This record gives sequence, C-alpha cells and structure tokens, in this order.
Amino acid sequence: MHSGFVTIIGRPNAGKSTLLNSLVGEKLAIVTHKAQTTRNRITGIVNVKRTGKHPAGQVVFVDTPGVHKPEDQLNKRMMQEVYDSIEGCDLILLIVDVTQKFGTGDEFVLEIVKRAKSKTFLLLNKIDLIEKTKLLPAIEDWSKRLDFAHIVPISAEKEIGKEELLTAVVNALPEGPKYFPEDQITDQPERFIVAELIREQILINTAQEVPYASGVIIERFEEGKKLSKISAAIFVEREGQKAIIIGKQGAMLKHIGTRARQQIERILGVKVFLELFVKVREGWRDNVRAVDEAIDWRKQIESLNTRLSDKDTQDK
Repeated sequence: MHSGFVTIIGRPNAGKSTLLNSLVGEKLAIVTHKAQTTRNRITGIVNVKRTGKHPAGQVVFVDTPGVHKPEDQLNKRMMQEVYDSIEGCDLILLIVDVTQKFGTGDEFVLEIVKRAKSKTFLLLNKIDLIEKTKLLPAIEDWSKRLDFAHIVPISAEKEIGKEELLTAVVNALPEGPKYFPEDQITDQPERFIVAELIREQILINTAQEVPYASGVIIERFEEGKKLSKISAAIFVEREGQKAIIIGKQGAMLKHIGTRARQQIERILGVKVFLELFVKVREGWRDNVRAVDEAIDWRKQIESLNTRLSDKDTQDK
C-alpha cells in the first residue's frame, strides 16, 4: 500500500478543480470560467486498486486557490492556503494551461514550487485544445525550467491521461497506511459543500466585482430523511452589490437559489428547502475575522454553534 498527500498547484483557471473532480469522480470543487473561483484547500480522496506490478494506494489530493499576488486580506488568506498545502506534502502536481504562453504568473508559481523542494510532477493541461505538433516543444520548454520528476500531458475536462497520472502518482508515493475509510471521498462537511454550490451560482450569474465581493455562510442546516432545511446568508460589501444579487423583484436571488438547490439535492440525495438572505458587510475582504469565517469551514461551524447557543439562551 502506497499513500500520501498530493497538492495540486497552478495559476487561476489552469484546471485544478476540474482535475480534482475528475480524479475523485464527484463534484467536490466548484468550477467556473472566472479566476479565483477556489478560495481554500479542498481535499479529495482516491483509492486505487493494485494492478499488475503497480501497488494499491490511497491518494489524498488537495486542490488549492490559483496562485496570484494578493492585494487584500482575502487574497492573502487564499495564498496562505496554498503555502500551507505544500508544507509537508508528499508530492506536488504543478498544472499549467498548455494553450497559454509562459509568463510572469508561471514564473511566480515556479518559484513557489522550487522553494517547496518537494518531488514535483508537471501536468500539461488542455492538450485537446492544441495541435499535436505543439505538445513536444511545450514539453521541451518546460523541462528546461525545472527538473520535474514526471511530465504528464492531460486534459482534465476530457479525462485524457487520467489513468496514467493516477498510476504515476501512486508509484511516487511512499509506503504507508490508509488515512481515511474506503468510502470517504473528502473531509469537507456537507454544509461547506452546500455553501460553495451557492457561491458557484453567484459567480456564474453575476459580473464585474459582485462575485469577488460575495461570500456565503450556512446559518441553518437541518438534515431530514426526505427533506433538508437550509438557510444561507450571502454577504457583500455594498448596498449596490446587494441589489444586483437580489435583482428586480427578487428574480436574480430566486434564480441563484433554484440552480443551487438543484445541485444541493443531487449531493444530499433528498429534497431541499433552501432559504437565502443577502447581507452587507462593508470591507469584509480586508477584515481578518470575516475572511476566516468565509474561508475556513471549521470557523463557520464554530460561528454557527455560537449563534445557536446564543439563540437557545435567549429562548430560555
């Protein structure tokens, strides 16, 4: 048995979350065309059976926010998530968009990988979007920039190279135990996944600054065998942003809620009553406490438990 923690790192929109979802076989990370969709570390657990000479393995993949230069507390926290995920990991998967020319952003990512001093695989993603004759020059160009342990051309969306990648990853990991039960695919609680699915619809359906100034916190999560009741607060920084999310006569908020509820019902396997509220938190992206609560699901649960405890006290 080989096992270990594998960090997926790359620039925004390189395909990290799409790759994680493909490897796990479930939607754990939200995916949109907008940069910086992922705000925190998302864990996906993959169990690989022994085949021929290749050992069995349990791979704990860790998806990370896109590497960028931070400007506010939210972005600083996102980059801290990247640095924390690299610390002590067994393997780094550097994923790059092969359709894009090498730039300063790629150089920034490379410097982070070099400082980590961990064994690194290079994943050349989106090979389905380039001519085959351009793949070999791309491999040669990247090979000169760092001594990668392995280079794997892939298409995360089309699942090209997926099996080759999994086999190479398991072989590269050390012998070790299973860190999680066989049937567990993530350590993220359902309430966090629900919050992310709501935020995904905000990213998809709004534009300009609104999606980046938005966060979601679950305020009530009552699970039932046939019906789960969920209340979530969408918070933004300005009244104008609140008006955009609510929309004319509440149309946008209703649309966001309907699309999110459909996704949530598929994940939970039951009907869902979803209630959404929009609140203004001025400057929350530069407030350390607000950022912690928005990004860290443990902080969200802690805050929820505090609110419920306060409510019980008031009721008494």
